[in-house]
Amino acid sequence: MTPGYAINKIVDALPSIKISIEPEDLVCYGFDASGLEGSPSAVVWPKDTGEVVKVMQYAWQNEIPVTPRGAGTGMTGGSIPLNGSIVLSFEKMNRLLELDSDNLNVIVEPGMINGRLQRELEYLGFFYPPDPASMNFCTIGGNVAENAGGPRALKYGVTKDYVMELEAVLPNGEIITTGVKTPKGVVGYDLTRLITGSEGTLAVITKIRLRILPLPEEVITLLAMFDNLEASGAAVSKIIASRIIPRTLEFMDAETIAAVENFKPVGIPGGVEALLLIELDGHPSAITKEAGKIAEICAALNAEVKMAEDIAARNKLWEARRAVSPALYNLSPSKINEDIVVPRNKIPDMLKGLRRLSEESGIKIVNFGHAGDGNIHVNIMADRSDAEKYRKAEALVKEIFTMTLGFGGTISGEHGVGITKASYMSMEIKKHELDLMKGIKNVFDPKNILNPGKIFI
Repeated sequence: MTPGYAINKIVDALPSIKISIEPEDLVCYGFDASGLEGSPSAVVWPKDTGEVVKVMQYAWQNEIPVTPRGAGTGMTGGSIPLNGSIVLSFEKMNRLLELDSDNLNVIVEPGMINGRLQRELEYLGFFYPPDPASMNFCTIGGNVAENAGGPRALKYGVTKDYVMELEAVLPNGEIITTGVKTPKGVVGYDLTRLITGSEGTLAVITKIRLRILPLPEEVITLLAMFDNLEASGAAVSKIIASRIIPRTLEFMDAETIAAVENFKPVGIPGGVEALLLIELDGHPSAITKEAGKIAEICAALNAEVKMAEDIAARNKLWEARRAVSPALYNLSPSKINEDIVVPRNKIPDMLKGLRRLSEESGIKIVNFGHAGDGNIHVNIMADRSDAEKYRKAEALVKEIFTMTLGFGGTISGEHGVGITKASYMSMEIKKHELDLMKGIKNVFDPKNILNPGKIFI
């Protein structure tokens, strides 16, 4: 049976599983937040691991490409399906299956929304730190596939630091379980960490055991507003050098501030060139002392520092921060979004370099991100409708990556590689290491049916 014929027969072949080949569904599941598009031939909504196994067995036998999908919030095209492929959507596998309060872990299905998990755990006095900006929409399965980070990564780490155990289905339909239920475990290779961040190219994740923490006693949120861009970068280095590790240390430049104020006003005055949104958590007396020290550091760099007076004020600031990406679309209906990372002490140099590139090219570059761990989201504001300007903007990407690597950084902090960064992989990863990675892909997926076309070109 040819792949094309087989996919046309999938509804009949798997009658107990919810499957659609309707054009309106295919369109809705053919794009993600990257702005790229594909044309799948079927969308499947499994309700349990057994149904995932049946879909993968059918795809394997008939050599049909399969793209696992969470909520489609990825920025690098990781969930864009190949033409003629199956999209495996996990919307129906969205439950919290188990809470082990004695051992501080939970088991969730991949379609569980990150923000929903956060709220359910906090109600019970627990805490799951990874908090991507899209947390109210993105899924835990997608977070694991991309090794998502978020503002709290500075203090608490990223998704891989919380994934203890995975149940997953291999491309041929075989179920595997990786990892351990215990805090420690070093028997054999760490397949859990290998699958985490593999962007759905090695196995289809169906259950996830996550480590959780007790909810912190208190949180203090500070807003530091600077009249000088480089001073904000210097403040980041000085705060960390003072041996204070905030749970978040977020950065926004003047263009980002203006976009947010236009989209979701929070009252930032004019003339602010950059701001830091700083949050501390822990014992009240300890973080109050740390907040005072941070305020002194920022004030010494001519910043105006304010403290959120209550939970409502804190939430308003974070709503503005999480609204940055949609706010930027008011500046341009399309943009090129990169998430580079540099050592913290190189942030001022990176910001200067980005400003220089913007001035020389005449293209607006807007920057924000997780400055505490050096992760800067660089947004090149170019509309696709202006073909010449967009080509010029695309050429800036390589210059930005070259500058990033020159400072000892990396070209992707949390967005993955997907499609958009695949052609730049060799800038950072040497050929021998790339060949090893491709060999691993071949061991898991010798027919190359699982999310093909991603990471490697």
